[in-house]
Amino acid sequence: MNPDQGIFVPLILGIVEGLTEFLPVSSTAHILLLGEWLGFENPGRTFEVLIQLGAILAIITIYFGKLLQLVRDFFKGEKYALRFAAGVLLASVPAALAGVLLHGYIKSVLYNAPLIICTMLITGGIILIIVDRLKLEPKYDDIYHYPLKLCFGIGIFQMLALVPGVSRSGATIVGSMLMGTDKRSAAEFTFFIALPIMTGAFGYDLYKNIDVITLDAGLNIAVGFAAAFVVGAIVVRYLLDFVSKFGFSIFGWWRIIVGILGLIFVVQF
Repeated sequence: MNPDQGIFVPLILGIVEGLTEFLPVSSTAHILLLGEWLGFENPGRTFEVLIQLGAILAIITIYFGKLLQLVRDFFKGEKYALRFAAGVLLASVPAALAGVLLHGYIKSVLYNAPLIICTMLITGGIILIIVDRLKLEPKYDDIYHYPLKLCFGIGIFQMLALVPGVSRSGATIVGSMLMGTDKRSAAEFTFFIALPIMTGAFGYDLYKNIDVITLDAGLNIAVGFAAAFVVGAIVVRYLLDFVSKFGFSIFGWWRIIVGILGLIFVVQF
């Protein structure tokens, strides 16, 4: 830990993680760019990955009753629960496989490529605005009845988010809408498929980098983790109603602004 920063910087980064993880703006890009600007010391680039579990626990907290019912119905053999579990699994496999195979490249190269991150933020923002304004006719509005083919297709889009700046939720939401879902269910499905993929990413990254996590780094992660949990719970509680009413264009414009500011910072420094 930088003694001049104390817990302030990891606290701020944890708050940003909680705010952005479930928004289609790329939480990883925000943390990487903000951390670079603040001079945050982060051995092994583990902080960005490990604090995401705080946001995952926020989903579990908010959806605990629904998740418990799903588990019960799954073991009872209820068709909708079995189908939903299969859909979440199919949506998670592509990113999980690619994440394991490309882990070293992603962490050592892409996480240290601010030009790529900023470019992806801007490009993704433009795409999000365009898709949000398309006159699409939704065919699916219930995540428990998404066809398995649709779930796998969403998983392919989620795989694109391994490039920092793309945004996991942004990629899955855009892919979902283009394949026939409405905005609200598209956002809700991203919550559920985040559970296995991000829990797996946490475990795998911890396994790969346990040797470089010092006591100070562990304290940073704990602070960021807690902040991400609290703020993420607030975002999850209100996000679905917001996107149902206002759509996603505002997040597209935000991405573009952050991407441009990031490029200016990169060019100057």
